[in-house]
Amino acid sequence: MLAAFGVSEENWREATAHQPHFVISETPRFVGRAVAALAADPKVARWNGQSLSSGQLAQVYGFTDLDGSRPDAWRYMVEVQDPGKRADATGYR
Repeated sequence: MLAAFGVSEENWREATAHQPHFVISETPRFVGRAVAALAADPKVARWNGQSLSSGQLAQVYGFTDLDGSRPDAWRYMVEVQDPGKRADATGYR
């Protein structure tokens, strides 16, 4: 995603000039932290058969993105982006 918008982890917010809803994007490290949390969980089988988001897992495992936030991109897309509301990540990061 970062490459598609011509940005990196360091300057990802610049992509919001072209796509305002990119404000909810997660860094690759956030997704990596979700994978690491699952790998370290001795009770990981509780998630079997489920489709999970990094935002959901951040709430359970307590990890954050590089900026200290916990982006909930899927909820944002359903509640803000899909209904055509103005881009605003308040309450979703």
